[in-house]
Amino acid sequence: MTRTLVVIGHGMVGHRLVEELRARDDADRWRVEVLAEEPRAAYDRVALSSYLDGSSAADLGLAGPGFFADPLVRLHLDHAVTSIDRAARTVRTTGGAEFRYDALVLATGSRPFVPPVPGHDLAGCHVYRTLDDLDGIRDAAVAGAPGVVIGGGLLGLEAANALRLLGMRPHVVERAPRLLPLQVDDGGGRVLARLVEDLGLAVRCGTATASIDAGPDGRVAGVTLGDGDSIAAELVVFSAGVRPRDELAERSGLARADRGGVLVDGRCRTSDEHVWAVGECAAVEGRCYGLVAPGYAMAEVVVRQLLGLDGDAFTGADMSTKLKLLGVDVASFGDAHATADGALEVVHANHAAGTYAKLVLSDDAQVLLGGVLVGDASAYASLRPLVGRALPAPPERLLLPAGPTPDAGALPDDAVVCSCNNVSKGDITAAIGGSGLSDVAGIKACTRAGTSCGSCVPMLGRLLADCGVAPSRALCEHFAHSRAELFEIVRATGIATFSELVRAHGRGRGCDVCKPVVASILASLGRGHVLDAEHAGLQDTNDRFLANLQRNGTYSVVPRVPGGEISADGLIVLGEVAREFGLYTKITGGQRIDLFGARVEQLPAIWRRLVDAGFESGHAYGKALRTVKSCVGTDWCRYGVQDSVAMAVRLELRYRGLRAPHKLKSGVSGCARECAEARSKDFGVIATDRGWNLHVGGNGGFSPRHAELLAADLDDEQLIRLVDRFLMFYVRTADRLQRTAAWIESLDGGLDHVREVVVEDSLGIAADLEAAMAEHVEGYADEWAGVLADPAKLARFVSFVNAPDAPDPTVGFLPDRDRPGTGPVPLPAPSIRPGSAEVPA
Repeated sequence: MTRTLVVIGHGMVGHRLVEELRARDDADRWRVEVLAEEPRAAYDRVALSSYLDGSSAADLGLAGPGFFADPLVRLHLDHAVTSIDRAARTVRTTGGAEFRYDALVLATGSRPFVPPVPGHDLAGCHVYRTLDDLDGIRDAAVAGAPGVVIGGGLLGLEAANALRLLGMRPHVVERAPRLLPLQVDDGGGRVLARLVEDLGLAVRCGTATASIDAGPDGRVAGVTLGDGDSIAAELVVFSAGVRPRDELAERSGLARADRGGVLVDGRCRTSDEHVWAVGECAAVEGRCYGLVAPGYAMAEVVVRQLLGLDGDAFTGADMSTKLKLLGVDVASFGDAHATADGALEVVHANHAAGTYAKLVLSDDAQVLLGGVLVGDASAYASLRPLVGRALPAPPERLLLPAGPTPDAGALPDDAVVCSCNNVSKGDITAAIGGSGLSDVAGIKACTRAGTSCGSCVPMLGRLLADCGVAPSRALCEHFAHSRAELFEIVRATGIATFSELVRAHGRGRGCDVCKPVVASILASLGRGHVLDAEHAGLQDTNDRFLANLQRNGTYSVVPRVPGGEISADGLIVLGEVAREFGLYTKITGGQRIDLFGARVEQLPAIWRRLVDAGFESGHAYGKALRTVKSCVGTDWCRYGVQDSVAMAVRLELRYRGLRAPHKLKSGVSGCARECAEARSKDFGVIATDRGWNLHVGGNGGFSPRHAELLAADLDDEQLIRLVDRFLMFYVRTADRLQRTAAWIESLDGGLDHVREVVVEDSLGIAADLEAAMAEHVEGYADEWAGVLADPAKLARFVSFVNAPDAPDPTVGFLPDRDRPGTGPVPLPAPSIRPGSAEVPA
């Protein structure tokens, strides 16, 4: 006989419980009624910030078509439960509906904790928990204005990133002496603070929030800290922790833990034998767990009981975490804070590179107990499964950036590879062999490993290789093809949009990996302006506004100055624009002038002035050709043997706007003295008495590399022809975000292979590569001018939704700091209204 299970709550854990039950209930013993308080089905709260970075609510959804089509599962949205009658085994909802149950599971999750400080309920105060919360934050956000996040934990940094994505200037206030106090130690916290401050966040640790202050309009105007300092703020986001949603349990007489939460035993059963609790609302033996992985483990424990299956009780959970917060890798695992008796710490901190790594060892330095990784967490997938086991190499070697990576084959079968879903190495290798899996996507579908936080995905690839399976070059789970293969598909089929491509050659809705890649491919092939209709949603943050977002929420504008050559009239125009808009100017390393401090609604007006004066976009925001640097060559220098300026101008104008897997930089030196530093560029040209030498594959960054000679003593036309071929070969075949240096190293044969293809035409594709470049040159159009000519695109460039044509005349904007040599920056408005002005903290 079919019995009824009622699940209260349809978050990530509640959804997992229903999925597990239906997957294992072969005899259809249970019918499930799911009562969801929110108006939408379960979605991925771990990826909540992506909602403000282009993902839709549907993209985050967890329930597939099969879930809704299941006749034994009924989902009731907008059904908040008001009461539980344990004697009658019924629950009632806000709409008056009543549901009878044979078994009841509470999966009500948690609620954000809002400290009871004065002003916490002012208009402009928000929490960061649901999609509705994010909609409210997005509606209230003002680009360029300051916002304050109360709390520097996981959700606090996610909330700060959300404000950053909305163009605001985030401030994070954390009561503890460091960010992520539960995950990292003091050393890791210092490195993390520096990394996030470099990304535009202001961080205040070791101080409490005394009050939220109101302006004359009754809305949030600022925050006063416990040490007496104040921070101006247009909005405040509380992310100071969560509290379990246990009010239903309290009203129905179920036992609660001393510190909150529905008290359950190791089998997640409450004081009522017919009622269970899972996830953040459950206090297992008195302890609540705030991560999704323990919730999933609890769900499996309950499912086994409902189906009468054998299985262990819930005895705790791996609280290891790996995150990418604001683009910064952070991971902690095991006994990260070295609380075990006699625990030893081995630390490698490189503040210059922004990395921190710590291993916690047993008192004999033989067994790994835990660790912390900040800035570079690539070793997490290999190290975390070794917790409690002997180290495979001396700890100092494992910590160094060039140290050995623990071999996947050395892991024992019972080592847990995916802690989120409790999947061991043995489970994965058995699935690979038993089901004939050939790629990571197959492992994910078969075992669920890698489907939650994704930190174990690199290890899944290594396990495939260890099982003798060649690793897949699939771009992501939505495309089985590599970037190079997708490029050829788009080129051959004429596909012009992402939706066409994913419908014909992929699956799903795409992700933050494949969308920017496809955007780059479409731009490389001239399939429309980057802000055309569907294209706009694929772009990275800077490409969406054709300018570089700065740490204070404003933008920098970099007009193209080919070869660094500029007329006096051009210099005057740049100075006048900077003076008119109050911009800070700086000469860049690429011999251009960068204009800093533009608000988003000012960008079109700035572009109009520049375009009318003959300037165009310098593509400083894009994965494209940035600059071609030059010395003064034969015109002025007594050592010059070729006209380096003319060649630099010719190269830059030829390849401007060329979208590529990564940014491209070039240089042309007029003699062997190398004043343009051409050998540190992706392609560099050095003059000789007999012509030009072409060097390729150089770059700066964390791993500087000199370019290597591809061909020597070329005349002008030979040089252009080889650069055409080289760049187009790179654009077609490189992986996503792969610089030319790494691309050449990844090729079978390296530079010799590039020389065979580009110089010797070993593949017979030289003419095709040249024709493709000629098509790019012919089809080039300035992206700034394209926006100025299109009212629909111009409508994107507003800071204030209630004043789209001009900023509020009563709002003044102050400079962030005094800049030596620039003088005062005038206010664009005659007065500043307290509570609304953008002022420095």
